Amino acid sequence: MISLPWKTVLLLASAAALNYADRTSLSAVFPLLQAELALSDLQLAAIGTLFLWSYAFGSPFAGFLADRLPRNRVIVWSLLAWSLVTILTGFARTANELLATRVLLGLAECFYLPAAVALIAEHHPSASRGRALAVHLCGLNAGLVGGGALAGYLGENYGWRIGLFVLGGLGILLSAICSALLQEAPRGDAPRPALGPVGAQIRAVLRKRGYVLLSLQAMLISVGTWMFFNWMPLYFRESFGLSLAVAGFSGTAVLQLSAVLGALVGGTLSDQAAKRTPDGRYRLMTTCYLLCAPCLFMFLSGGGMFVISVAVIVFSFLRAVATANETPAVCDLIDERDRSTAQSLMNMLNTIAGGTGVFVAGALKADWGLNGVFAGVGLLVFFAAGLVWLARRAEFPA
Repeated sequence: MISLPWKTVLLLASAAALNYADRTSLSAVFPLLQAELALSDLQLAAIGTLFLWSYAFGSPFAGFLADRLPRNRVIVWSLLAWSLVTILTGFARTANELLATRVLLGLAECFYLPAAVALIAEHHPSASRGRALAVHLCGLNAGLVGGGALAGYLGENYGWRIGLFVLGGLGILLSAICSALLQEAPRGDAPRPALGPVGAQIRAVLRKRGYVLLSLQAMLISVGTWMFFNWMPLYFRESFGLSLAVAGFSGTAVLQLSAVLGALVGGTLSDQAAKRTPDGRYRLMTTCYLLCAPCLFMFLSGGGMFVISVAVIVFSFLRAVATANETPAVCDLIDERDRSTAQSLMNMLNTIAGGTGVFVAGALKADWGLNGVFAGVGLLVFFAAGLVWLARRAEFPA
């Protein structure tokens, strides 16, 4: 019999998989979009950028709402809304219509993650929180692989619209299941802690220097992460001549299959590190970032697909071990009543940074090549390691 806390995690991991599958599936069919809608490289970049910037725009409101309403209801309505938008995307006939649906998708999806992370943290104490959030993170990573592979296969055989209809239909079905089964954390007779004005709530979150520094490192990691998500399938297609289905799978699998394993390992190590020493999560993050950053310089080596794939797999695994500590560390710092707001503010910064990174990569692609762009991400990871070290010093000065 699965306990309520872990049933919650499994339901949300499934929703997370669809969340990331829907937002990234179009990157696997970029060549088809270029052929049918005559999109330029910058317009392809705008697919990711507009989604991320609209996600950022709606994130603060999403967090405030999730701290004030039942989080399970916020999750269900967000899941239903983004699934309907995914289906709507399949009916786009022009570049402008396609880009408009990406804005709508960002506004619909931004409500999910702040509510989901806070709900998992409510169900799980610190001793199991790292593992629980790692399983949820695995759902996000699995969605990237499944969404890219499914969209690539269906696109090559039936057209790019079919994958969107399938993913949207699965989302509608899952929203009905979550509506029936997803529950708030038991509180007994205790009500949810009272909240003050929004401004006071934000100030309470931002007074935590460790939170601010962790948010800045998350922004740097998001720049690189979204560059990879958006451009890796096209990189494999152009560099190694792969089919759409294989490129869509390879461009996400080399990142995400290793990331799934890294998240599971990282979640377990995170809980163990936190038991040994209060700053254990920070130490683990810093070490993993310093180890994984040099892997990306292999993009400048001129190596073939095997060399690049191995480098990306090692990078992705270690990065996932590191980032599996991020959300538990934030939940340890932030009061229960403010966690959705804290997560939404991080999401806002991450998606602004990620959207900018996607667009910059598209602008630099012609002159630098994607090899140079991806190698530059390694420098960002080094800076992120420094910010985590500073966060540790801020929260644990001794």
